[in-house]
Amino acid sequence: MQCLGLDIGSSTIKGAVLDLESGTVHSITKEPFPEPAPGLPAGWFEVDPHEVVSRTRSVISQLLTRAPEAMSLFLCGQMGGVVLVDASHSARTRYLSWRDQRTLDGALGQVQNKLGPFLPQLGNELKPGSMTSLLYWLQQAGELSPGWRPATIGDFVISQLCGTLPQMEGTQAIGLVDLQLQGWNQQAFAALGLEQLDWGELVGATTPVGRAVIDGRELTAYPTLGDQQCALYGVGLQVGDLSINVSTGSQVSRVTREFVPGAYQSRYFLGGTFLNTITHIPAGRALNVLVDLLTALPSAQGQTVSNLWEVISREAAQAIEGTGGLRCHPAFFDSPIGREGQITGITTENLTLGNLFRATFESMAQTYDQLSNRLWPERAWKRVVVSGGLTRSVLILRELIERRFPGQLVETTADEETLLGLREIAREANRDA
Repeated sequence: MQCLGLDIGSSTIKGAVLDLESGTVHSITKEPFPEPAPGLPAGWFEVDPHEVVSRTRSVISQLLTRAPEAMSLFLCGQMGGVVLVDASHSARTRYLSWRDQRTLDGALGQVQNKLGPFLPQLGNELKPGSMTSLLYWLQQAGELSPGWRPATIGDFVISQLCGTLPQMEGTQAIGLVDLQLQGWNQQAFAALGLEQLDWGELVGATTPVGRAVIDGRELTAYPTLGDQQCALYGVGLQVGDLSINVSTGSQVSRVTREFVPGAYQSRYFLGGTFLNTITHIPAGRALNVLVDLLTALPSAQGQTVSNLWEVISREAAQAIEGTGGLRCHPAFFDSPIGREGQITGITTENLTLGNLFRATFESMAQTYDQLSNRLWPERAWKRVVVSGGLTRSVLILRELIERRFPGQLVETTADEETLLGLREIAREANRDA
């Protein structure tokens, strides 16, 4: 049996054919995620939601040429952000992305104050581009109407393809669901003046939410899943495992059978479990700050540096132990370890390419160790599941992480983690049918 899986990401809309019998994920097809609307104030990030639908439809059309017998559609996608939909399924706003920073003008602090008593039950989820903070900003600006339904961009896409109202699944509803009550916290919504919105009903991951007709083919559509949870599900994360994911950003996570609040974020996971996680840890995005600085001169001359990461990995592996006192703290943006990075201990002898990146990798490994203690003070994990592309491409980083977790590392080799997660959900949905 073949299904279609799509990941509506921040940079690309990626799809593939999910073969449930062979377990393969193939025919990967991509379209770029639309650029933000031009002419917006600084920090705003809005996208035409209908263009997202159009490009998603294009990916599905291409996949159907390779899997004409596919009968179902599974999605995951970016969390946070919001698009408002009225009772006739029409978008009343653009998609305000999770990357939107407008609430930093003071609205975010107001939301934090108003939600203070509720934040632990809501999973300690509050970011500038979270749905709650953006909705509060819109409410304060007089741009909300009673009865409108908030939707993630993935759920909006499904609603437009199926001609239905958006329906949200729990892994997408970060910072919205009371994890103790197992549903919407209407008191929290009322504290923000959002009680007049139509929140609808939460749906399960294997519950069909509509039927989409694409190029004459009818596909049963399922709700959008959170991309983080889907990726971790795809690498086989289980209760008893610690996860370290190292990619553009990075995160440490654990799965629990019960909701256990703490000094971290808590979210729904899959299979009736919960995910405790610390996200937005500096990784690839922070490393690119250093790369951009070091390649600025050749770039200004119109030159490119070939095999860049191969060179960095080799030089960092050959750097001296301890880097001669050079230290690099890569918190170059707001993160759980600060919002200002530092390079310290510089001497004329130790400031080399290899030492700089080794110092950065050592700092990253130390951060994963420290934040794992916050997430799981007993350090009682059975396995440490490492995923994401950076540890595969930069072997010295993997080695430094393994030194912090000796004999516990299990590294995944999967390149398409979210699509593998969708494959597993598709199998479960097929068994439930």
